[in-house]
Amino acid sequence: MKTFMLSLFMMCTMSLYSAEGLKVGDNAIDFSLKNIDGSMISLSDYAKDNGVVVIFTCNHCPFSIAYEDRIINLHNAFASKGYPVLAINPNDPVTVPEDSFEKMIERSKEKNFPFNYVIDETQSIAKQYGATRTPHVFLLKKQSNNTFTVAYIGAIDDNHSDVSSVKQTYLSNAIDALIAQKNPAPESTKAIGCSIKWKK
Repeated sequence: MKTFMLSLFMMCTMSLYSAEGLKVGDNAIDFSLKNIDGSMISLSDYAKDNGVVVIFTCNHCPFSIAYEDRIINLHNAFASKGYPVLAINPNDPVTVPEDSFEKMIERSKEKNFPFNYVIDETQSIAKQYGATRTPHVFLLKKQSNNTFTVAYIGAIDDNHSDVSSVKQTYLSNAIDALIAQKNPAPESTKAIGCSIKWKK
């Protein structure tokens, strides 16, 4: 009976953890996801960097499309400073064919993405991280033991529709803070975008 209750408690705890996702300060969950070039990408591939700008995004969402150029610019601005972008597509391609792996390859070529663009085929990483929208940012900071912790979660900036009207560049400010060896402020914002299309 005690063994059954312990197992039940652990299952409930795991479900709760998965539902809530990661918080600022948590250890980042590693993964191995397929990149558009066919290679497998994990956090260990970024061991030489100071952090990773993980962005859950996709092909079809109008919010993601509106942010594509800004994401490219962020990578170009910060990859050389040790904070490259890693884009993860979490959507179910059965629900949204436009978000298939083949379409990811096409979109990457069209936009000439300078960053890795991987697919979360099982959606387990999106669930474990707690991603709910596209785009949804998880800025990771490398620790001395080459693991990563979450430093910022949320939106890229405060205006998805008009880049000229952006007043708060949350993500770039957060990266600048890490470069200056400070904590981002704010450390979290509300991600605005399309809901992730979960498997049925």
